Amino acid sequence: MEPQSTILPPQEVPAAPKKIKSDSAFKNIALTLAIIIAAPLTALLITSFLFQSYEVFGPSMQSTLQNGDRLIVVKAPRTWAKIRGKDYQPARGEIIVFTKTDLLIGGESGNKQLIKRVIALPGEKVVVKDGIVTVFSAARPEGFVPDKEGSWADTIQKTAIDGTWTVGANEVFVCGDNRDNSLDSRSFGPVHERDI
Repeated sequence: MEPQSTILPPQEVPAAPKKIKSDSAFKNIALTLAIIIAAPLTALLITSFLFQSYEVFGPSMQSTLQNGDRLIVVKAPRTWAKIRGKDYQPARGEIIVFTKTDLLIGGESGNKQLIKRVIALPGEKVVVKDGIVTVFSAARPEGFVPDKEGSWADTIQKTAIDGTWTVGANEVFVCGDNRDNSLDSRSFGPVHERDI
């Protein structure tokens, strides 16, 4: 006997819910606006607190840095110090960017951002005599020549400017590596931490 086949009546398949086009369009617009707002805010936060791009202008840091060099400056250590409620203190030999107010360069006066090397720290005395920079500190009262001990020593020439400076609290003494062609702490004194 042959098996009989039975045909079942067709069952109704539930229809898919209809999407509301206006809801989808609203979500797309909202997402696009969020991206447009978030991108510049993220860039602003990054350049304010983490990293910032600078271009070297002038010969004051030659031969370490050349005119036109592009730099990415790391701001994170300074930001972290502020978050912890502490003062930011760069290390000797570090290259820093700082703002100097009311500085006259090339006939123009105003706020200028400069890039220099940290030579002396708070509480130290800097003596420049016969072209040699000597730093006197509590740890080394006999004095030392940072330009001979630092990793940058091969790039430094003697300086024509003589003088004596005492670095105050929350200050650093900075010089350009091209000592004969640099406007730095030998001209305007130590730089305060808040300007770095």
